[in-house]
Amino acid sequence: MGPASIKAVNKTHFSTSSNNSNFGNHIAFVTVFATYKPTVDRLVNGKSSDLLTVGNTSYSKVERSMAILNVFINFIQVTMPQSNIIILTEPSSVLPVHRNRVTIYPIQGEYSRDKLMLQRIRSYIAFLEAKLEERSEWQGQVDHYIFTDSDIAVVDDLGQIFHDYPNFHLALTFRNNKEQPLNSGFIAVRGTPDGILRAKVFLQEVLKIYSTKYMKASRMLGDQLALAWVVKSHPSFNAKQFTRQQAFLADIAGASVLFLPCLRYNWTPPEGAGQFHGMPLDVKVVHFKGSRKRLMLESWNFLSSSSASDISDMLCLILKSGRTKYDF
Repeated sequence: MGPASIKAVNKTHFSTSSNNSNFGNHIAFVTVFATYKPTVDRLVNGKSSDLLTVGNTSYSKVERSMAILNVFINFIQVTMPQSNIIILTEPSSVLPVHRNRVTIYPIQGEYSRDKLMLQRIRSYIAFLEAKLEERSEWQGQVDHYIFTDSDIAVVDDLGQIFHDYPNFHLALTFRNNKEQPLNSGFIAVRGTPDGILRAKVFLQEVLKIYSTKYMKASRMLGDQLALAWVVKSHPSFNAKQFTRQQAFLADIAGASVLFLPCLRYNWTPPEGAGQFHGMPLDVKVVHFKGSRKRLMLESWNFLSSSSASDISDMLCLILKSGRTKYDF
């Protein structure tokens, strides 16, 4: 392990909203979630090949998805207990989620696997349009929105974003990747009428580019490619800023866009031998992409067990897992 890794392992305290932070009030997390009818399980040695065991629990594909959604909720309710969670889904979907501060929000659309990433942007736009109408009729407390994938763990209070950066309309996370510098798994929107409107217009531009240029990548990556095209095609934008791990503001498509480093706000654990390079000390969001979803469940199991005293212990578990190949 490198020096940063050792520091993370030795970390004894991790600040969360439970430690006297009020930044997380009046924030809603919004995620798109869809379930699919399971196919006939293939049998291997008389057992279903689609069953996967984590700890003492075996999951089918549908059960895995629901377990991940519930763990997504669990992490938010530990680190930001005053925030709300909104699940955007198709109207016919019946999700067995009955939790405090969790709302199922049906939006008509095409939630098939091949079109889910496209539908996600459409659902975000429809949601913002509905909230914009509500804001025009009601002048009260401003609620901010953070749109995320459901395979993330929020491990620190994200409300500080809106406090520390008061002038942005929406926020995106970036990494030093020439082809895919932006990750669509985290988008923050300021809950003012102007913020909601400008974020909606921005996403409509992304949707247009997605639909006209990247439909061949509709199942995966198309939204990220479209995001990058909208941002990088702006005449005044300097893409060299993606090579630095510092937050910055830029005016894009009529919106003030805050760019936050993935290293802190959308960090993905490494996977596989030779891929481990430590972890950031101030990470706020852990994104369990792809096969890492098993690690997401294992991390929550560890955090909720008597073995972990706080989130820093759970982060150390993730840190030590960096040479493991997951199969979720």
